Amino acid sequence: MAGNAPSRRSGYHHGSLPAALVAAALEMVDERGPQQVTVREVARRAGVSPGAPFRHFADRQALLTAVAGRVLADFEQWQSAAVAEGAGPAMRDFGLGFVRYAIRHPHRFELIKSRVFGAEQPVELHEQLGRIEGMLTAAIVDDQQAGTLRDGDPAVLGLAGQAVVYGLSQMIVDGYLPSERAEQLVEQVLDTFGMGVANPTLFACRGGEG
Repeated sequence: MAGNAPSRRSGYHHGSLPAALVAAALEMVDERGPQQVTVREVARRAGVSPGAPFRHFADRQALLTAVAGRVLADFEQWQSAAVAEGAGPAMRDFGLGFVRYAIRHPHRFELIKSRVFGAEQPVELHEQLGRIEGMLTAAIVDDQQAGTLRDGDPAVLGLAGQAVVYGLSQMIVDGYLPSERAEQLVEQVLDTFGMGVANPTLFACRGGEG
């Protein structure tokens, strides 16, 4: 390991240090969760001095935001494959992919939750989040055009779907739902959500009253 240090640091001077720091921090997130990530340990794993990361990241939070960007890039690819390889409808495949990712990477879900599902989203993540939101919107529109999803504002339908899969993901990560049956339960809930839970005769009766 000591013999490799000079060559690694030489590479960092050519711009690879930020990527190496993000990779080391992501490794720590996967192992222990975002709360346990320290800049000192990240620097040690990257083979640089404790102060070196601060030449590229203002503080620990900036580093974690960069890690969140790395996770979102991975999540975007994951979701693209989930929709492309799924049995459909596309919105269901997107939702199932969301929950499956959270199940497999609970600490990443925790990190993304802190950066995405809050009062403010870091500006650095806006472009990636926009692409993922666009992917969901496209899935909804495709389903509407195929007749597998009712008409309606894609933004509202997307928000409803996100609420379901976010809640399911949190319940699974928290251990509220049994992990051995998690995916089966998720599929059942998504199918129930897709069919709707209201009795259609109720709306028919209300329509007649008018």
